[in-house]
Amino acid sequence: MPELPEVEIRRHYLETSSLHQPIAHIDVEDKKLLTTDYSTLLTTLVGRQFTGTRRVGKNLFVFTDTSDVIVHMHFGMTGDLEYYHSSIDRPRFARIVFEFNNGFNLGFLCPRKFERVGLVDDIDAFLRRKKIGPDGLTISLEELNERVHRKKALIKPVLLDQSIVAGLGNWIVDEVLFQACIHPEQRADTLTNRQMSQLHAAIHLVLKTAIRYEATYRDFPNNFLIHVREWDDSPYDDVEAHKFCPRCGTRIERSVVGGRTTFFCPKEQLIW
Repeated sequence: MPELPEVEIRRHYLETSSLHQPIAHIDVEDKKLLTTDYSTLLTTLVGRQFTGTRRVGKNLFVFTDTSDVIVHMHFGMTGDLEYYHSSIDRPRFARIVFEFNNGFNLGFLCPRKFERVGLVDDIDAFLRRKKIGPDGLTISLEELNERVHRKKALIKPVLLDQSIVAGLGNWIVDEVLFQACIHPEQRADTLTNRQMSQLHAAIHLVLKTAIRYEATYRDFPNNFLIHVREWDDSPYDDVEAHKFCPRCGTRIERSVVGGRTTFFCPKEQLIW
């Protein structure tokens, strides 16, 4: 599913393609994908323009030229955006389409129909109501430390909790813990100050790397754990070369932590 890096890439895409173009119409193929009544969506947005964006975790907010009218997009499992001219065929799965006066459209692609679009008038109030914590790219070390240390659960499910820090999915948390040399089953409240600093730095490293490479995992640096995860289910004979820690050569272990498939190095990621 789209994680924070993928949503950040979609944010950039929307900003470079769809700002400052008056909306002529909004076509919705499946109104169950809306969190705002369709007629309200139309009357509120037609004639308006997108003017900017803000992303918090996996949530994308699109500002308009009316301060209290903000479009909220959640990309669910497989959501995406496609900007195209109305003279060409509508993209497959573009179940919500913002049609602009200039003849171009922004399609919100919903392959599995888990995606959602609606209106909000206050982003911070929305985040509080949905219990969404600070964004992974902007959370400070002090705030991360305070939020993590008050939890007695294992660190992996704590980091997956969107109310603690927003935007970290399963593979990202595995990568963060690997880069920080922290075992996924260490209790959150036992992390040392040094571990917390490593954790904070690793969150930024992993997210910025994923954004830089546009979430194309094969292009990530060789010292990233993601290569082990990507090759884990490969049917090819040379998969064995990709199952070992890129730092120490120890065989990577696979287990289940907090109900999620987890990869870690048993030599470098120890429980303190």
